[in-house]
Amino acid sequence: MMKTSFSRRHPSGYISIVLVLAVGTVLSILMIYAFRRAVESQAIQGQVQLRVDYAEKEEAILRSIVAITPNRAILAMQSGSNASSTVSDPLRWQNIFTESLDAANARSSIPSNLLTSLNIANLKSANLGDSALGTPSTIFSAISPDTGYASAGINRSLGTGYPVPLTSSDSTTTTRDASYPIISSYKAYGTLAQSGVGLPVATYPNFNILPYPQINFGYATPGSNFVAKRNWWAFSMNVADHDDALTYLANVRRNFVLSIYEIPSQLAISSSAFMSLGQYASGSAWQNVTIDGGMFVGKADVQGTTALSALSSRRGMTLSTGTTIGGQSFTSSPFSPGVRESYQVTTGPFFPVSLASESGRAAFVPINRGSDYFDRFSQTTESNVLSTTTWNNYTIGALQCAMQLDVTQVQSVSNSTPTMLRFAYYLASGARASMNIPLTSAIQTTLPAGYVKVADEGDSYTFSSTVPVDIAYGTSGGYIFKQGVTGTIKFNNATLGDPLPSSGTHSSGYWRPASPFAIIALPSGQNCVTVYPQRIPAFLTNISAATSAVNNSLVVNVDYSVTGLNNPAKKPSIPCTLNDYGCILRECANLTSFTKGFSLVTNLRLYIGDDFNNVATAPPTGYTPAVTLTNPGGLYFPPCSLFAPEKRYGTDVDPFSVVLTGQIGSLASDTITTAIRPLESKTLNGYTLGATQVTVNLRPILHPADLPPISMMNWLVVLEERNKDFY
Repeated sequence: MMKTSFSRRHPSGYISIVLVLAVGTVLSILMIYAFRRAVESQAIQGQVQLRVDYAEKEEAILRSIVAITPNRAILAMQSGSNASSTVSDPLRWQNIFTESLDAANARSSIPSNLLTSLNIANLKSANLGDSALGTPSTIFSAISPDTGYASAGINRSLGTGYPVPLTSSDSTTTTRDASYPIISSYKAYGTLAQSGVGLPVATYPNFNILPYPQINFGYATPGSNFVAKRNWWAFSMNVADHDDALTYLANVRRNFVLSIYEIPSQLAISSSAFMSLGQYASGSAWQNVTIDGGMFVGKADVQGTTALSALSSRRGMTLSTGTTIGGQSFTSSPFSPGVRESYQVTTGPFFPVSLASESGRAAFVPINRGSDYFDRFSQTTESNVLSTTTWNNYTIGALQCAMQLDVTQVQSVSNSTPTMLRFAYYLASGARASMNIPLTSAIQTTLPAGYVKVADEGDSYTFSSTVPVDIAYGTSGGYIFKQGVTGTIKFNNATLGDPLPSSGTHSSGYWRPASPFAIIALPSGQNCVTVYPQRIPAFLTNISAATSAVNNSLVVNVDYSVTGLNNPAKKPSIPCTLNDYGCILRECANLTSFTKGFSLVTNLRLYIGDDFNNVATAPPTGYTPAVTLTNPGGLYFPPCSLFAPEKRYGTDVDPFSVVLTGQIGSLASDTITTAIRPLESKTLNGYTLGATQVTVNLRPILHPADLPPISMMNWLVVLEERNKDFY
């Protein structure tokens, strides 16, 4: 204690040193604690900001992976993709992931141009996570116990939470699938996948019934069944791992599944082009039109008072005020903020209008080769391909057909009337065979397959059936042919001509069922290759070919690849003209002999001369077609498809009306500016049928048994995080 003297102005007092020290100590401790808390808070905020930064980077990286992967999968199917490591290395998963870091601008927190615009001298960054991410292997990895960058979903299960795998016995496919995004017809569903698909894999190994993923793009309703094949790869990602020695940030690695769904076109209307819906070109509204399910178009212009079930697009849509989609009318754009959310709250979770860009981790890729789809002579042979399925064989319908019919010879340089067809087909052994079909009485040196001897020279033979047959007359070294014969025919030189003049050689008479192919001129004079599908099964049997279950698709082309005096060197024009050949379909109402369906692809104008595929048959075992508005009887018809640059109805006279049932698509380019009108129908002479003359009943394909042999293809790319419940 210290005593002080009295002051004249203030009373005396005492100061406690202990109290001062105690208070000072407490205040210092409080200040230190506050400072420590501030430092800790700053550190926590820094950690939170780092996590936010990493989360944003990862989301941008994932979107980039979705955009890059299908392009690399396509390149891996193209010629030369395996010609050298310089070409193939960019297609590897390692480089896909590395490129995704660049595309997402993930290697810097602030873009260099923005940094320059700040114009701050001696700028220092306190972001320890601002890294060049130069070692992608610390960010991306395959799923344990695999090594590398990605685990392929093939030939083994990755366990709970992952999709069922595809199966392949092709060693090239299985080896490369872990290093590249491989799409191949050698990948199919096997017994390992049975628990995850809707139908027996032994019956439907290529395309099966799968649940549609939970995404906003409404090609189908999320969770509903659709027909597809799912290729997938799994990987683990954690961007924070790259610099955790500096940031000390403990981020959890996330596991992802990247899927490429192969989707055969199955909606009522499908096209990647600009399409006008609701009205005909004349301005008349659609009448007598019933459409089940949704439709997909590249860009849509919906006109008039039109009601659609669902509509999905890649590049946007314009809706008239009278348009309703899924029962909903839209006074403003269906993509305006809050419209989707309001609909989902008041009506249901599935919004019937969608754009592919609405799902950040999904991309829809229509496979459209345009006019090349119809013409197998438009491409050269592919080689040095990474995938075991080449891009042309995968995307060009003309190359996928089991049977090939080509115009190979013509009358003369000045007369383009075809005189010879070449028909190629599969044998039961799987080997391909071919034969020439002469179209005139011109002498040929060899006898094509299928002809059976019925007479010697001078004999007559009566064909009791009213169905026409083809005959040949001659001997080795010279034969004369005649098509469409009925009744009695006398096999002699006087009737048919001398196949070997002045040789004195004895000839014989032969016959076979009528060829399913002929040349017929339309009233306009246009020469057309005519196909009679109902005759094909018997013809195949007669020439010892594989059955129509194998030979179930036909391409009709002109072989312009070889020029010469008797070869039609002119490539058919698209749009089609009367100066080109046409293709006619006749005797095509009953296609029940094609147990796997029938497809026709041609680069010629197609004239449908008879009813097509309107005889029902028993559905495959285990499948009962649904009873719908467009199929009230629940009937099953052989799945068929027709692909041509232009179709017309009638071959002798213009029809009064047409009825269309099934699905309609277009291979028009997605760059066209004039809208395609899918229901527009033209007659033999090019006149457009009126709205009252066209009846349309369209429905989606809901079962792989309804897929025709040849279909257009789409890819749906989806990147999903493996559910954390399974970690």
